[in-house]
Amino acid sequence: MSKSKYKKTLVSTVVVSALLLSGCGLFGVEEKEQIDPPKEVTYTNEKTEVTEKTNTTDKTTAADKEKDAAVEDTRKTELYLFDKNGYVVPQTLELPKTESVAKQALEYLVKNGPVTDMLPNGFQAVIPDETKISVNVKDKVATVDFSSEFKNYKAEDELKILQSITWTLTQFDSIEQVKLQMNGHPLEEMPVNGTPIGDELSRKIGINLDVSQAGDITNTKPLTVYYIGGEADSYYFVPVTKRVSNKVESNIDAAINELVKGPSVTSNLLNEFNSDVELLDEPKVEDGKVTLNFNESIFGSFDKKMISQNVLESLVLTLTEQKGIESVAITVNGKAELMSEDGKKLTKPVTRPENVNTGSF
Repeated sequence: MSKSKYKKTLVSTVVVSALLLSGCGLFGVEEKEQIDPPKEVTYTNEKTEVTEKTNTTDKTTAADKEKDAAVEDTRKTELYLFDKNGYVVPQTLELPKTESVAKQALEYLVKNGPVTDMLPNGFQAVIPDETKISVNVKDKVATVDFSSEFKNYKAEDELKILQSITWTLTQFDSIEQVKLQMNGHPLEEMPVNGTPIGDELSRKIGINLDVSQAGDITNTKPLTVYYIGGEADSYYFVPVTKRVSNKVESNIDAAINELVKGPSVTSNLLNEFNSDVELLDEPKVEDGKVTLNFNESIFGSFDKKMISQNVLESLVLTLTEQKGIESVAITVNGKAELMSEDGKKLTKPVTRPENVNTGSF
């Protein structure tokens, strides 16, 4: 297959980059853990020194212990909420630890519920106010039963509510599919606008559907990519499901192509690539790692061999949505010479974070 087939032109939109990239994962998790390590304390018999340590170091230690205890009592959970532009967007929040994680996640999607004081700016809950929920998980299928309040939503929100519930529940390893009920009766369609549900729901239903360039939709398949949403100093990543031709054999190649095209000009979403970036070779997949070989334009506007955090995260989030892809390695002209924005060499493939949009960037 010729190299020219894989040359692609990328849409350029200037945005501010996020926090710096860890060598083996997104969002700088490992780097954060190394900041301000605990200091060794030496005690003496001198009263003045003991008093000083009690007034400073001991107070700091007590505060740190209290903070650590609070973290131990919570669990990071992705909630698929509505942003101000109407997109269904994952936001990772610290929820109290519980054995009923699936039920808890849905309860935190209820309007005027426990999530109210935790909502990020511009975001809102999804499920109608006062809806009661029960969840039963068996054989990786979550059966959700809603009270009658569930039907108190606007017709235009119906599909997005369906997507939010499905994607929130399928974040858990124990759940791959979802069934919906209301007052104990199975729902074959949504109660307000009649959106078909079928027997079981999965992530195959897509999210934030974009069919503007699909043409004949019957000859296409869904593919989810991640673009940038929000504003400066508060960017986040938005999953968008597009339709690509059934004739495309490689979902990886199709995903790169959709990132190349970028979001719709009317979408209020952003994409951070130089217009002359080229993918020089066919993506290579081995042992869960996909290797992408770009030209030097992937470095963006940096003077040195650095790659934008937003470019990396869009690529990694998009490609790890594909079955069997766990990490992404990027080379330039066949060489692994990239650096993160803090000047550190990216010597390892980049893996998907455990949680998306943690508010740490």
